[in-house]
Amino acid sequence: MRVRDPIQAPLRPFKLLAFPTAKNYDIFTTLCKGAVLLFLIATISLVIFAAHTRWWFRLSECKTACETHDYSPDDSPTNISHVIFGIGGSINTWNDRKHYSELWWQPNLTRGYVWLDERPDPSYKWPDTSPPYRVSEGWTRFRSSSSQSAVRISRIVVETFRLGLPNARWFVMGDDDTVFFTSNLVSVLSRYDHREMYYIGGNSESVEQNVMHSYDMAFGGGGFAVSHPLAAELVRVFDGCLEKYSYVYGSDERVGGCVTEIGVSLTLERGFHQLDIQGDPYGLLAAHPVAPLVSLHHLDIVQTIFPNRTQLGSLKALIKAYRVDPGRILQQCFCYYRTWKRKWSVSISWGYTVQTYRSLLTANDLETPLQTFQTWKSMSNGPFTFNTRPVSSNPCEEPVIYYLDWVQEVGNGETLTSYKRLVQPKKRCHKADHRLSVERIHVSALKMNPQEWKQAPRRHCCEIVSLEHGKMKVRIRNCKP
Repeated sequence: MRVRDPIQAPLRPFKLLAFPTAKNYDIFTTLCKGAVLLFLIATISLVIFAAHTRWWFRLSECKTACETHDYSPDDSPTNISHVIFGIGGSINTWNDRKHYSELWWQPNLTRGYVWLDERPDPSYKWPDTSPPYRVSEGWTRFRSSSSQSAVRISRIVVETFRLGLPNARWFVMGDDDTVFFTSNLVSVLSRYDHREMYYIGGNSESVEQNVMHSYDMAFGGGGFAVSHPLAAELVRVFDGCLEKYSYVYGSDERVGGCVTEIGVSLTLERGFHQLDIQGDPYGLLAAHPVAPLVSLHHLDIVQTIFPNRTQLGSLKALIKAYRVDPGRILQQCFCYYRTWKRKWSVSISWGYTVQTYRSLLTANDLETPLQTFQTWKSMSNGPFTFNTRPVSSNPCEEPVIYYLDWVQEVGNGETLTSYKRLVQPKKRCHKADHRLSVERIHVSALKMNPQEWKQAPRRHCCEIVSLEHGKMKVRIRNCKP
């Protein structure tokens, strides 16, 4: 019988390694292969985990920058100096679109930047009438399954916030072909507490666009506003969040997704206009909702706002009226002219157009836009996010249309606008149509108090003062109780 040496027993594993038999060698090889396999599996799992959760680990990003901005959340009235604009532009588009920004940008008053994808040629003198520019940075490192430029533009709200501009309550984003009506923008924003998290904007006019993208996001061409506290939170999470939304199409959809991650919902304002329509925008602008006109977009796509003018000339005419009475621009009111042989309806879109109908239409009909346009992508007759009514082929039912000719202030806080019938209808009504004897319509009104927009909205009324010598005089007034 062999006696086991207690000293030698503990050394057996080392002897197996030092002097392996064939059987022991096979076991050792198997163990090594298993260890290598486990190492590879663990490494691959760690890489996949890091790639899919990278955005979670960036939540603390920009903590210092977000806390050191000069921001005093006081309760003084909001004005244009509290608004910082971030305009998405590019070197390739700016020269062709800068006139849109120059229509509303006021040097030394409005604040913000147009963000470009690269620095302009050193020989190019940047116009003093344009917003100053900045060049986007760091955007090429992010993944995107659609458009890399959409990644860049989506980060404008972050880059603008990081500039640390003082007294910034609201960050307003738009495109280089967006026209803002800044006084009305301030009227809208002043209704909200800038110390809370707000995401304010509008949807697309075409249902197909909202279904394709989201009803819960603000469409960026129409512009949207982000309050300071929400912007600070976006900066903290945004770059990581971009990884999660790398599959979406547009910059605005990325922003909307990241706002949703924070838990903030879109606050809809009906004066932001993406203008996702094709054709003539007349019907929409002639029956504007009871809300301040804040923005217009896609002005290179739709037909000119005024006939026989360029789009730039049309916008200059509209903005001229807007500067006289900002809150009233495009606000609709209607009244009726009744005699023993005439029963007319008159609809006024202040600063733009007047329509006369040879019958008494209901308020519901008059405030419903004529469908002079089609949907954005399919160019079909709807659906839209609002009701429309068809343009009648019966000339007796068609409106006689007048366009703004001039606007002036007449003292005592009053304005006078004149609208001229430019052309005869293509087809005449077979019945006697005395409307065609009216060549011009004068509309007088008190300037609208911006504080009215802080009250429950109500459409104003009007009354026909006189009709003689081819001229109708109309007075806009508050509706009686």
